[in-house]
Amino acid sequence: MRNLIFAINVTLDGCCDHTKMTGDEQIYEHFTHLMRDVDLFLYGRKTYQLMVPFWPDVAKNRSGQTTAMNEFAQAFDSKEIIVFSQSLDSSAVGKRTRIARTKLQDEVLKLKQEQGRNILAGGVSIPSQLIELGLVDEYDLIIHPIVAGEGRRLSEGIHLPERSPTKLVESKIFESGIVALHYLKP
Repeated sequence: MRNLIFAINVTLDGCCDHTKMTGDEQIYEHFTHLMRDVDLFLYGRKTYQLMVPFWPDVAKNRSGQTTAMNEFAQAFDSKEIIVFSQSLDSSAVGKRTRIARTKLQDEVLKLKQEQGRNILAGGVSIPSQLIELGLVDEYDLIIHPIVAGEGRRLSEGIHLPERSPTKLVESKIFESGIVALHYLKP
């Protein structure tokens, strides 16, 4: 069975607005390493449109500012993507992308049963729904040493029927003070 991993960058005060943080070599290396065991991304429309065509263009042109950024782009561009959207037109997606208009829970349960490597969910809306449905198996949180004070918060609007315990299996402190935390559901 494939694991579903939720990976996200977040500030100390829980903000996950990408404009409030900046990437560095170690973050790109971290996510590139994480993608080695992944062959499918799950996104909502907004996150998809933040990632594509930006990262495929960087991969194609090797136009990243650093080697790590270019390697991340190459890894990103090699994966399949499913976008959960009712409004996105199929002509607006790339060749490795499929739009899912089915019920999120049904689609993800089916995907987890299929052969393949792990599944990576990004963004806030779709992962929040997946957390609420109890479908996330691993959490990869990148904590930036910033207090943003504003912006979208992680797990806004999630209503869990009960607490969902996790187990810390790995932590790493980057030179910049950023901390990577990897949790598994027991």
